[in-house]
Amino acid sequence: MKPLRTRLGKILGRLEKFYGAPKPPKSILPSLSARADPYEMILYVICGYPATDVSCTKGFEALKKQVGLRPDDILAAPVEKLREILRLGGIVPELRAERLREIAARVKHEFGGNLRAVLQRPLPEARKALKTFPTIGDPGADKILLFTKTAPVAAVPSNCVEVTLRIMTGRTSKNYQANYRAEQDILRAELPEDCAALLRAHLLLKQHGQVICKRTRPLCERCPISSDCAYFRATCGGE
Repeated sequence: MKPLRTRLGKILGRLEKFYGAPKPPKSILPSLSARADPYEMILYVICGYPATDVSCTKGFEALKKQVGLRPDDILAAPVEKLREILRLGGIVPELRAERLREIAARVKHEFGGNLRAVLQRPLPEARKALKTFPTIGDPGADKILLFTKTAPVAAVPSNCVEVTLRIMTGRTSKNYQANYRAEQDILRAELPEDCAALLRAHLLLKQHGQVICKRTRPLCERCPISSDCAYFRATCGGE
Protein backbone atom coordinates (compact mmCIF):
# COMPACT_ATOMS: atom_id res chain seq x y z
CA MET A 1 0.00 0.00 0.00
CA LYS A 2 1.24 3.49 -0.84
CA PRO A 3 2.54 5.28 2.29
CA LEU A 4 0.22 7.92 3.74
CA ARG A 5 1.65 11.37 4.43
CA THR A 6 -0.63 12.24 7.33
CA ARG A 7 0.73 11.91 10.85
CA LEU A 8 -1.33 8.79 11.57
CA GLY A 9 -0.42 7.37 8.18
CA LYS A 10 3.28 7.66 8.97
CA ILE A 11 2.73 6.11 12.42
CA LEU A 12 0.91 3.16 10.88
CA GLY A 13 3.85 2.70 8.54
CA ARG A 14 6.20 2.48 11.52
CA LEU A 15 3.89 0.03 13.27
CA GLU A 16 3.80 -2.16 10.18
CA LYS A 17 7.58 -2.10 9.99
CA PHE A 18 7.73 -3.18 13.65
CA TYR A 19 4.99 -5.85 13.62
CA GLY A 20 5.03 -6.89 9.99
CA ALA A 21 2.15 -6.80 7.55
CA PRO A 22 -1.20 -7.00 9.40
CA LYS A 23 -2.84 -10.41 9.40
CA PRO A 24 -6.58 -10.86 10.03
CA PRO A 25 -7.93 -13.97 11.78
CA LYS A 26 -7.91 -16.54 8.96
CA SER A 27 -11.11 -18.14 10.21
CA ILE A 28 -13.15 -15.10 9.17
CA LEU A 29 -10.89 -13.37 6.66
CA PRO A 30 -8.37 -15.57 4.84
CA SER A 31 -6.60 -12.54 3.31
CA LEU A 32 -6.87 -8.77 3.24
CA SER A 33 -8.23 -8.95 -0.29
CA ALA A 34 -11.09 -11.29 0.69
CA ARG A 35 -14.56 -10.36 1.93
CA ALA A 36 -15.71 -11.73 5.27
CA ASP A 37 -19.15 -13.28 5.74
CA PRO A 38 -21.31 -11.32 8.23
CA TYR A 39 -23.04 -14.42 9.61
CA GLU A 40 -19.74 -16.20 10.22
CA MET A 41 -18.30 -13.09 11.88
CA ILE A 42 -21.16 -13.09 14.39
CA LEU A 43 -20.69 -16.81 15.06
CA TYR A 44 -16.96 -16.23 15.52
CA VAL A 45 -17.54 -13.69 18.31
CA ILE A 46 -19.88 -16.07 20.15
CA CYS A 47 -17.40 -18.94 19.91
CA GLY A 48 -14.99 -17.47 22.43
CA TYR A 49 -15.39 -15.82 25.82
CA PRO A 50 -13.61 -13.77 26.87
CA ALA A 51 -13.54 -13.00 23.15
CA THR A 52 -9.94 -13.03 21.91
CA ASP A 53 -8.65 -14.17 18.53
CA VAL A 54 -7.25 -17.29 20.22
CA SER A 55 -10.44 -18.28 22.07
CA CYS A 56 -12.79 -17.39 19.22
CA THR A 57 -10.70 -19.23 16.64
CA LYS A 58 -10.50 -22.35 18.81
CA GLY A 59 -14.27 -22.50 19.29
CA PHE A 60 -15.10 -21.49 15.72
CA GLU A 61 -12.85 -24.06 14.09
CA ALA A 62 -14.23 -26.81 16.35
CA LEU A 63 -17.79 -25.77 15.50
CA LYS A 64 -16.98 -25.76 11.80
CA LYS A 65 -15.36 -29.21 11.92
CA GLN A 66 -17.68 -31.02 14.31
CA VAL A 67 -21.08 -29.49 13.52
CA GLY A 68 -20.89 -27.12 10.55
CA LEU A 69 -21.69 -23.44 10.25
CA ARG A 70 -24.94 -23.46 8.29
CA PRO A 71 -28.02 -22.45 10.28
CA ASP A 72 -29.53 -25.93 9.73
CA ASP A 73 -26.34 -27.58 11.01
CA ILE A 74 -26.40 -25.60 14.25
CA LEU A 75 -30.15 -26.01 14.80
CA ALA A 76 -29.91 -29.77 14.28
CA ALA A 77 -26.99 -30.24 16.67
CA PRO A 78 -27.73 -31.39 20.25
CA VAL A 79 -27.42 -28.53 22.71
CA GLU A 80 -24.94 -30.51 24.80
CA LYS A 81 -22.73 -30.93 21.73
CA LEU A 82 -22.72 -27.17 21.19
CA ARG A 83 -21.85 -26.62 24.84
CA GLU A 84 -19.01 -29.12 24.64
CA ILE A 85 -17.55 -27.33 21.63
CA LEU A 86 -17.92 -23.89 23.14
CA ARG A 87 -16.10 -24.95 26.30
CA LEU A 88 -13.00 -25.05 24.10
CA GLY A 89 -13.37 -21.30 23.59
CA GLY A 90 -13.92 -20.24 27.18
CA ILE A 91 -16.48 -19.82 29.91
CA VAL A 92 -20.32 -19.71 30.04
CA PRO A 93 -20.73 -22.28 27.22
CA GLU A 94 -24.40 -22.79 28.15
CA LEU A 95 -25.31 -19.16 27.41
CA ARG A 96 -23.21 -19.07 24.27
CA ALA A 97 -24.82 -22.27 22.97
CA GLU A 98 -28.23 -20.62 23.34
CA ARG A 99 -26.96 -17.60 21.47
CA LEU A 100 -25.60 -19.75 18.64
CA ARG A 101 -29.01 -21.32 18.19
CA GLU A 102 -30.72 -17.93 18.37
CA ILE A 103 -28.44 -16.53 15.68
CA ALA A 104 -28.89 -19.56 13.43
CA ALA A 105 -32.68 -19.48 13.82
CA ARG A 106 -32.91 -15.77 13.05
CA VAL A 107 -30.67 -16.00 9.99
CA LYS A 108 -32.70 -18.93 8.69
CA HIS A 109 -36.19 -17.59 9.34
CA GLU A 110 -35.78 -13.81 9.13
CA PHE A 111 -33.09 -13.53 6.49
CA GLY A 112 -33.69 -16.59 4.31
CA GLY A 113 -30.44 -18.21 5.39
CA ASN A 114 -28.33 -15.42 3.91
CA LEU A 115 -27.32 -12.51 6.13
CA ARG A 116 -25.37 -10.95 3.26
CA ALA A 117 -28.67 -9.60 1.94
CA VAL A 118 -28.75 -7.22 4.92
CA LEU A 119 -25.61 -5.54 3.63
CA GLN A 120 -27.47 -4.44 0.50
CA ARG A 121 -29.67 -2.15 2.57
CA PRO A 122 -28.84 1.52 3.17
CA LEU A 123 -25.96 1.74 5.62
CA PRO A 124 -27.97 2.93 8.66
CA GLU A 125 -30.47 0.10 8.15
CA ALA A 126 -27.73 -2.50 7.71
CA ARG A 127 -25.99 -1.34 10.90
CA LYS A 128 -29.28 -1.38 12.82
CA ALA A 129 -30.07 -4.93 11.68
CA LEU A 130 -26.61 -6.20 12.64
CA LYS A 131 -26.94 -4.67 16.11
CA THR A 132 -30.03 -6.77 16.82
CA PHE A 133 -27.80 -9.86 17.13
CA PRO A 134 -26.33 -10.91 20.51
CA THR A 135 -23.12 -9.09 21.55
CA ILE A 136 -23.10 -6.89 18.42
CA GLY A 137 -22.96 -3.21 19.32
CA ASP A 138 -21.54 -0.28 17.36
CA PRO A 139 -17.96 -1.64 17.30
CA GLY A 140 -19.12 -5.07 16.14
CA ALA A 141 -21.43 -3.70 13.47
CA ASP A 142 -18.77 -1.31 12.17
CA LYS A 143 -16.22 -4.12 12.05
CA ILE A 144 -18.60 -6.33 10.06
CA LEU A 145 -19.34 -3.54 7.59
CA LEU A 146 -15.61 -2.96 7.09
CA PHE A 147 -14.44 -6.60 6.99
CA THR A 148 -17.16 -7.51 4.48
CA LYS A 149 -16.05 -4.52 2.34
CA THR A 150 -19.61 -3.22 2.50
CA ALA A 151 -18.47 0.33 3.22
CA PRO A 152 -15.27 2.15 4.25
CA VAL A 153 -16.31 2.41 7.88
CA ALA A 154 -13.89 3.76 10.49
CA ALA A 155 -14.07 0.66 12.68
CA VAL A 156 -12.17 0.96 15.97
CA PRO A 157 -10.98 -2.25 17.70
CA SER A 158 -13.50 -2.72 20.51
CA ASN A 159 -10.94 -3.56 23.21
CA CYS A 160 -8.38 -0.93 22.15
CA VAL A 161 -10.44 2.26 21.92
CA GLU A 162 -7.80 4.38 23.65
CA VAL A 163 -4.82 3.61 21.40
CA THR A 164 -5.26 6.21 18.66
CA LEU A 165 -6.31 8.88 21.15
CA ARG A 166 -3.21 8.29 23.23
CA ILE A 167 -0.95 8.54 20.22
CA MET A 168 -2.58 11.54 18.59
CA THR A 169 -3.82 13.63 21.53
CA GLY A 170 -2.37 12.15 24.72
CA ARG A 171 -5.83 12.24 26.31
CA THR A 172 -8.62 9.74 26.77
CA SER A 173 -12.04 9.90 28.40
CA LYS A 174 -13.48 7.59 31.02
CA ASN A 175 -16.48 7.24 28.71
CA TYR A 176 -16.08 4.30 26.31
CA GLN A 177 -18.51 5.67 23.74
CA ALA A 178 -16.83 9.09 23.76
CA ASN A 179 -13.45 7.46 23.13
CA TYR A 180 -14.89 5.34 20.34
CA ARG A 181 -16.43 8.31 18.52
CA ALA A 182 -13.32 10.44 18.99
CA GLU A 183 -11.14 7.69 17.52
CA GLN A 184 -13.48 7.37 14.55
CA ASP A 185 -13.15 11.11 13.93
CA ILE A 186 -9.36 10.80 13.89
CA LEU A 187 -9.42 7.86 11.49
CA ARG A 188 -11.77 9.69 9.13
CA ALA A 189 -9.63 12.83 9.20
CA GLU A 190 -6.27 11.09 8.79
CA LEU A 191 -6.96 8.16 6.46
CA PRO A 192 -8.51 7.73 3.01
CA GLU A 193 -12.15 6.71 2.81
CA ASP A 194 -11.05 3.31 1.56
CA CYS A 195 -11.74 -0.18 2.91
CA ALA A 196 -8.17 -1.40 2.45
CA ALA A 197 -6.64 1.56 4.32
CA LEU A 198 -9.14 1.39 7.17
CA LEU A 199 -8.85 -2.38 7.50
CA ARG A 200 -5.06 -2.12 7.68
CA ALA A 201 -5.37 0.58 10.35
CA HIS A 202 -7.84 -1.49 12.36
CA LEU A 203 -5.55 -4.53 12.43
CA LEU A 204 -2.36 -2.60 13.22
CA LEU A 205 -3.96 -0.54 16.00
CA LYS A 206 -5.54 -3.66 17.47
CA GLN A 207 -2.20 -5.48 17.52
CA HIS A 208 -0.45 -2.48 19.06
CA GLY A 209 -3.15 -2.25 21.74
CA GLN A 210 -2.85 -5.93 22.58
CA VAL A 211 0.94 -6.12 22.62
CA ILE A 212 2.27 -2.76 23.84
CA CYS A 213 -0.32 0.02 24.19
CA LYS A 214 -2.32 -1.92 26.77
CA ARG A 215 -5.40 -0.36 28.35
CA THR A 216 -4.21 -0.25 31.96
CA ARG A 217 -0.42 -0.53 31.77
CA PRO A 218 0.99 0.54 28.41
CA LEU A 219 4.56 -0.60 27.84
CA CYS A 220 5.86 2.77 26.66
CA GLU A 221 9.50 1.78 27.15
CA ARG A 222 9.09 -0.86 24.41
CA CYS A 223 7.00 1.23 22.03
CA PRO A 224 8.40 1.77 18.51
CA ILE A 225 6.50 5.05 18.10
CA SER A 226 7.03 6.65 21.52
CA SER A 227 8.95 9.54 19.94
CA ASP A 228 5.77 10.55 18.09
CA CYS A 229 3.26 9.72 20.83
CA ALA A 230 1.49 12.54 22.67
CA TYR A 231 0.71 10.26 25.63
CA PHE A 232 4.38 9.34 26.04
CA ARG A 233 5.42 12.99 25.96
CA ALA A 234 2.77 13.93 28.52
CA THR A 235 3.35 11.08 30.98
CA CYS A 236 6.95 10.02 30.54
CA GLY A 237 8.62 13.35 29.70
CA GLY A 238 9.50 12.28 26.18
CA GLU A 239 10.90 14.94 23.90
